[in-house]
Amino acid sequence: MRSKLYKPMLNSTSGTAIEDFFIGVDLGSTNIKAALYQGKTLTLVAFCSRPMEYFRRGTIVEFDADAVVGSVTEMLMELGSKAPAGSIRTITLTGQAESIILLDKNYKPVRQAISWMDERSAAECEELSGHVTAEEIYRVTGQKAVIPTWPATKILHLAKAEQEVLAKTAFFVLLKDYVAYKLSGVMAADKSIATFSFYFDIFRGCYWDKMLDLCGIKSEQLPPLVEPCTILGGLNPTALNLGGAFSEVRVNTGTLDHFAGMIGSGNIKPGVLSESCGTVMAMAAMIRLPLSGKETAALHYGPFPGTMVLLPVAESGGVCLEWFKNNFLPDFSFAELDANIRKAGSGINKKLLFLPYLVGVNAPEFDREACGVFFGLRSDTGVFEMARAVMEGVAFLLEKNLVELRGSGLGFSHIVCTGGAAKSDPWSQIKADICGCEILIPEDSETACRGAAIIGAVSDGFFSGYDEAVKSCVKIKKTFSPENALAYQARKAGFDVLYKGMLDAARAMSCPDFDTSKGANKT
Repeated sequence: MRSKLYKPMLNSTSGTAIEDFFIGVDLGSTNIKAALYQGKTLTLVAFCSRPMEYFRRGTIVEFDADAVVGSVTEMLMELGSKAPAGSIRTITLTGQAESIILLDKNYKPVRQAISWMDERSAAECEELSGHVTAEEIYRVTGQKAVIPTWPATKILHLAKAEQEVLAKTAFFVLLKDYVAYKLSGVMAADKSIATFSFYFDIFRGCYWDKMLDLCGIKSEQLPPLVEPCTILGGLNPTALNLGGAFSEVRVNTGTLDHFAGMIGSGNIKPGVLSESCGTVMAMAAMIRLPLSGKETAALHYGPFPGTMVLLPVAESGGVCLEWFKNNFLPDFSFAELDANIRKAGSGINKKLLFLPYLVGVNAPEFDREACGVFFGLRSDTGVFEMARAVMEGVAFLLEKNLVELRGSGLGFSHIVCTGGAAKSDPWSQIKADICGCEILIPEDSETACRGAAIIGAVSDGFFSGYDEAVKSCVKIKKTFSPENALAYQARKAGFDVLYKGMLDAARAMSCPDFDTSKGANKT
């Protein structure tokens, strides 16, 4: 049954129904993407992309929020030209979570928006850690650590560093919610995005008063909270005129990009693990309330009623291979890199290991001292063996998080992999061997956009529910089964030992009382 909201458009000449179209918009960290889909299988009709532009100075990473809105508007107009009048049913948003925008009383930005990648608030992380225990943090926010990513830490920093800006600030809003406001005229905070603010109680579904007090802000300065995948209304007529294709359209707030990617890859029930490996590697597993009490991974407010998502994130994901290629093989494409790794096979040096901790604090350990390491280099070690070791290192990191999730009482028969890394057959096979389970690659690589379109189609009543939508719209292109799992067992053990040794070395070198000339502590 389609909802009462659904009403197909009719061709004014023939009286036949016009096929419906749906748009998914992904506010990514590297690129902003939008895709137009048609009909019962959500066939891709058109796709467009615009780069995210940043202003970077040391640890500071900022961007122009209204420029993002402008890019989205341009792409919507481009997609709208591909569809008949009145045929686009919904625009559904997804994308990054933690990037924050400060608005005045007229809802206009008072300064550049601050990206989630910005790390200016490291000192404030230490300060907040002194006011809330790890147990309290997990019990309220579901998070495992206080890190500069969280908007709460940025607000606390600005309260000290930019008091005059804070004095002008009437509202704090996250990027996706701001774009949704500009499209619909409705200011609201999607709870699946608010879960990444560090001032949201994921279990009570409301703002966390204690953290707001610590940051010096009031709940009235934050948007009203709504459930993920909520229809906000039609286009804001005073702000946008996108043309006839959008005459019947409605704006859906959607959900987080990782969650939309889960939906777009068919992961809508407990028992399935999604892995998205672009610059960052994120794993996502849906669970239903009530909790089992065994959960230890980062926990977030889910996209569907009564759900949570375990979402461990490793910032040292695909960025490791990008770093290696740019520094050691700058003239090679990723496709050429894949081809040469296939030729090299498993490599001559079986003891070559790579620790992929190049950036950030990574799940499951969150060790701030962790860093990257090549171990086992020999004079005959080839550059493509090293590239393969980088892929293996990221796969070992994936496997460590898989063990953590299984320790939370979850079982997985396979992993659905998306993102740039999923385009590499050698890397996918390596993941299958190291994790000991099947790796499934969806046909549509833009699973976040497809997931957003599915959300819009379901909310519009075009499908009876997500089961029907996924069955109709999600196809698996490739499956990789374990072939050399046993060969990796000893190397897994070596990876773990090397990780511990790396931490010992890093802590020794950072100790001010360590006298390197004597090789022992001065005291």
